[in-house]
Amino acid sequence: MADARGNDAFVEFERVQKSYDGETLVVKDLNLSLPQGEFLTMLGPSGSGKTTCLMMLAGFETATHGDIRLKGESINDIPPHKRGIGMVFQNYALFPHMTIAENLSFPLEVRKIGKSDREAKVKRALEMVEMGDFGGRRPAQLSGGQQQRVALARALVFEPELVLMDEPLGALDKQLREKMQFEITRLAHELGITTVYVTHDQTEALTMSDRVAVFDDGRIQQLAPPDELYEAPQNSFVAQFIGENNTLSGVVTQIKGDHCVVRLDSGEEIDAKPVNVTKEGERTTVSIRPERVETNKDRLSPDAHTLKAEVLEFIYMGDIFRTRLRVAGSTEFFVKTRNAPDQMRMKPGQQIEIGWLPEDCRALDA
Repeated sequence: MADARGNDAFVEFERVQKSYDGETLVVKDLNLSLPQGEFLTMLGPSGSGKTTCLMMLAGFETATHGDIRLKGESINDIPPHKRGIGMVFQNYALFPHMTIAENLSFPLEVRKIGKSDREAKVKRALEMVEMGDFGGRRPAQLSGGQQQRVALARALVFEPELVLMDEPLGALDKQLREKMQFEITRLAHELGITTVYVTHDQTEALTMSDRVAVFDDGRIQQLAPPDELYEAPQNSFVAQFIGENNTLSGVVTQIKGDHCVVRLDSGEEIDAKPVNVTKEGERTTVSIRPERVETNKDRLSPDAHTLKAEVLEFIYMGDIFRTRLRVAGSTEFFVKTRNAPDQMRMKPGQQIEIGWLPEDCRALDA
């Protein structure tokens, strides 16, 4: 997948492949470029190749084929410690026998930075992550969240231009994770650091990134800003992997420009936007986001496409209602509606009419 940002690229992967056994490719022909200061997340299921890409960029793995460049210079043969890249791991990787200040001082000593400069940089890095008073403690005396802040400070202490993060928040509880997501994004943008972040958590990717590269089977399936990924998925894998999604299967019976007609397997015909279908008679999966479906007949737009539905389950979730419906033969069709005074509460067994705008319904690969 080519990327047009090559001219001002700070990090570049060009036709990169990786195989561990000489036969199976874990990463297949990767082309990717990042401008300076971008926060890019590599998102995908386990085994999709995202962590391998990060490890090749860090220098802990070697590309089987292709070139990885930093600021235009190939780094394939440069050892990890000479690449000047900050790293944050899920398990923090702090030295237990050293104090927090000594942990932060270590990467500066390796770079032969003088004592007074080291102390100033350590102090500044700890204050940056709100850990200024913890320099004298050891890692075992800190909570998980505090250790993760220290690991972040250690990655930033020598002022790298590029920081790599591998599932750094995976071990934290939900509330702390959300706080740290905000902290990491704020620091990265304030300091102008280029960040490559690996996660399998879609919410994390959507809330933190400038762009997200969705990996599956060793390839980037789509590379786009978060809103584009969610609103305009380019294939079924991306539509299913990012957020919640409803799918109905059928056959394309008509294509006219940016509009197509799909005959569902249950017999109904619906209008959709043809995304990666090209001819009549082709099998397709149509994709509709749960919050794009209207359950209140009075609110339906004149352009809306309507289908009959049966309520199977109505779930109160505080700020939203989540309703499971039987629609066109599918019993796993979900609708999300906000909890508002004029929003009707439904009961299992109730027959309703639902609708959505044709542009919100995407005809993707089968």
